[in-house]
Parts: sequence; structure tokens; C-alpha cells
Amino acid sequence: MESSNPARVLVVAHKTAATQALLDAVAARAAESPAVFTLLVPNPAHGLHKVVDAEDQDSDEADAVLAAALPLLGHVAGAPVEGIVGDSNPLDAIQDAVNIRGFDEIIISTLPARISKWLHLDLPAKLNGLGLPVTTVTAREEAKV
Repeated sequence: MESSNPARVLVVAHKTAATQALLDAVAARAAESPAVFTLLVPNPAHGLHKVVDAEDQDSDEADAVLAAALPLLGHVAGAPVEGIVGDSNPLDAIQDAVNIRGFDEIIISTLPARISKWLHLDLPAKLNGLGLPVTTVTAREEAKV
């Protein structure tokens, strides 16, 4: 990576895409050195789609996440953030994005450890196999009113 080019940072999130913890992490990374950000939202599969046709389902849920999160992330990043919808399997979605688009680092945002499927699958550790720096951001649980 040449120092004159901004780092290409892949941000991976779904339910936590617009949380303060992720916004803070992106703002901190943007302040560190020049970077361009892309938000990847794995397209969630529900019900029978999980086993029958996960790739053939609509992306309405993922598109809604992108619509809510991209303006917020762009604000803290200081520039527009691109959004993409990936495979329903988060590891496959990330590998596809890295292999097709090329990224220099990954920020993965998860739910709190006790309820995060991604952490139970040890997704951050599996991403280390890609040879890129990986930062894991865990959303804080919101106080119930």
C-alpha cells in the first residue's frame, strides 16, 4: 500500500451498523490517517431461505440497514461511505468483498458478546486468515427505559 493512497477500510455490520460504538470507531479511524470506507451488510436469510435459496432472497432488510447507516457513517468519516449487500453468510460476504474489491483493513461491528452470533462463530478470529488488520467493535447494550 502506497502512503499517498488512502487506506481502503471494509466496515462489516448488520444490526449494529448505526450504533454509537461503530460511529466512534469509524471516526477514530478516519482521524488516524486518510481512509475510504465501505459498509458491507450481509443479507440475512430467514426461515427456509437459510437452507433453500439464501442467495435468491430480496435484500430489503439489508438495504434498510444501509439507508439508515450510510449517512451517519459518512458524517463521521468526513466523506461519503459506499454501501454493499453481501452473501447471507458473513464470512463468505467478507471474503468476496476482499477478493473482488480489495481492502486494506476490516472493522467488524457485533452485538454484545452474550447475544452475538458472529462472536459465537468466532468470526473476528477467522478473518485473521485473510492477512488484514481486523478491528472488532462490540456495541454496548442500550439501557431499557
